[in-house]
Amino acid sequence: MDFLLGAEDDEGRARGRSRGSGKNGRGRRRRRRRNRGGFLAPLLAVIVLVGIIGGGGYYGYLWLSDALVPDDFKGPGTTEVVIQVKDGQTAADVAKTLQAQGVVASERAFTNAIDAAGKSSALRPGQFTLKKGMPAAAAVEALVSGKKLQNTILIKEGKRLTEVFDILAKQTKKPRKEFVEAAKDKEAIGLPSYAKGLEGYAFPATYEFEPNATPTQMLTQMVDRYTQAAGATNLEAAAKQLGHSPAEIMTVASIVQAEAGKHEDMPKIAEVIYNRLSLKPPMKLQMDSTVMYALKKYGIAATHAELETKSPYNTYMHHGLPPGPISNPGEHAIEAALNPSDDGYRFFVTTDPKNRVTKFTASEAEFWKLKQEFERNGGG
Repeated sequence: MDFLLGAEDDEGRARGRSRGSGKNGRGRRRRRRRNRGGFLAPLLAVIVLVGIIGGGGYYGYLWLSDALVPDDFKGPGTTEVVIQVKDGQTAADVAKTLQAQGVVASERAFTNAIDAAGKSSALRPGQFTLKKGMPAAAAVEALVSGKKLQNTILIKEGKRLTEVFDILAKQTKKPRKEFVEAAKDKEAIGLPSYAKGLEGYAFPATYEFEPNATPTQMLTQMVDRYTQAAGATNLEAAAKQLGHSPAEIMTVASIVQAEAGKHEDMPKIAEVIYNRLSLKPPMKLQMDSTVMYALKKYGIAATHAELETKSPYNTYMHHGLPPGPISNPGEHAIEAALNPSDDGYRFFVTTDPKNRVTKFTASEAEFWKLKQEFERNGGG
């Protein structure tokens, strides 16, 4: 019962205070309303802040996802486009070119792909065929492992310089006169100091030239290949041991290349040349190939009229070697000129031109018999 009486007393006091207080009662009610409002305001602020943070986080996530996973194309691509990678360009440089040409969707897609493949340092200068709208990974593969656009040109052993110019002009679609002019600049194409001109030093090989390579660059590449061959055979030192200059060795090699029907005949032909030069009094070389070079003709047997030409390349009329190479010899001919046989040969005759059979002898009497065999086999 006490708690009931207590409750009544408290209620009565509360009513008494209400009736007796007046302004104080109204003040407390206003404070309670203000207290309820003060709680709601921070709550609303927290809700708004959480919303802002949540929205910002969502859009931040989208931005971060876009940054980490850049735009990239799907599928094999469409139209072909030629892309040039210049010497010294970085992956970032190439990425800009690829995006500008529409090959990849974004620079970042390409740099990410090449980094993932570990091929950033494997980019090669040159021109490549890619496709617009291709995946970045495919673009990386095409540039790193794909084939470059190149002119593949074969220069066979024994071709004269005039023929080399014809081949280069035809297969590169560049004017022949540009190659002729480029060959005149010995320093630009890197000719050795002992070379009088490009004849003899346009090394025969299979070349792959960039589509935009200039005639000077192409001829330089050929001379560089000669320089490699000369280094491999130790040409300058070996020439000195033989008592000849490097230029004379290359002249001998060019005659060997022009006269030989088979590789195994080359050292023997070289011996014939050296033996004739060393005779006292010296014997004329009498090589039909040098006469044909002077006349801008081809053949293995010059006519009597052709042997009357006044050219310094006519080794029937003049002693010693001709002024320079008569063709562009290959490695076998150069090696033969540096390593002649030692059998005493002074004569040789291609007795069977059809089957490229050449016979050698140290006897002049035997030589005339070989000449008759040549004539019986249809020689002129």
